[in-house]
Amino acid sequence: MSAHHLEHGHSHDHHHHHFQTKTRSQLLLPFALTLVFAIVEAVGGVFTGSLALLGDAGHMVSDSAALGLAWLASWIAQRPQSASHNFGLVRMEVLVAVVNALLMLFVIVEISLEAWQRLHHPHAIVVREMMLIALLGLLINIFVAWYLHRDQDGKHNINQRAALLHVLGDLLGSLAALIAGAVIYLTGWVEIDALLSLLIVLLIGVSSLRLLREGIHVLMEGVPMHLHHQDILQHLKQQKHVLDVHDLRIWAISSDHIALTAHIRVADLQHWPNLMHHLQHELEDHFGIHHIVLQPEWSDTNPVIKT
Repeated sequence: MSAHHLEHGHSHDHHHHHFQTKTRSQLLLPFALTLVFAIVEAVGGVFTGSLALLGDAGHMVSDSAALGLAWLASWIAQRPQSASHNFGLVRMEVLVAVVNALLMLFVIVEISLEAWQRLHHPHAIVVREMMLIALLGLLINIFVAWYLHRDQDGKHNINQRAALLHVLGDLLGSLAALIAGAVIYLTGWVEIDALLSLLIVLLIGVSSLRLLREGIHVLMEGVPMHLHHQDILQHLKQQKHVLDVHDLRIWAISSDHIALTAHIRVADLQHWPNLMHHLQHELEDHFGIHHIVLQPEWSDTNPVIKT
């Protein structure tokens, strides 16, 4: 591997380290706010008798766990590579995202069962206090969602998206509790509390299953979902001096750290140093792949060279 390639690889790792450090520092305040208000909302849910508030409190407990695990995963992911872990521990973020998605599905099941019971046996609800707590929860979740999303330029890894999913789900839960309180206050229809809880857990369930699928796909060494193996193969084959490409492998080490290996057949090895750099830049610029290992193979045939 050339000095130029080593230098470029070092620059990417530094950016990744800076991004991870920034990510980790952004999780502490949301974690503290979410944990404290989860306790407030749980007490408020018991006092007012609102399932929407209790469900939202359950969401916030899972939120705080998600944020705490996300912080831990970001810290572990900073550990350097070693002889036993050649890529470091960056995949810990994916493992935590899968755990978070499973945790959210568990919360969804619990709330759904309770909502079903409430539909058949409605409970009296203290409406004004319920709406006040729900409004405060909504404001806190809006702030936490903004805080997690700010200054990222859309570069959320899977672990951040898992934490943000929890917060957005809880934001919807607070909104549902607020709407339920308003409907009960105006009409006396207490079943709306359970019905809105079911609607919210349905929406959260779809997102949780999508996140779980993405996490498992990474763990199973699948080609990243936003990339297509055949597109990359054809792009490499179209480059000048490339006769053929085989044994192309593309996988995600973590959701934002993609690796590629391939065998490149060339007519003349004297073109290889410049061709290698050219192919690396093509893969980085067109597909966002930075960890690249290319193996040249010499051909003694006399093909027509692309111009």
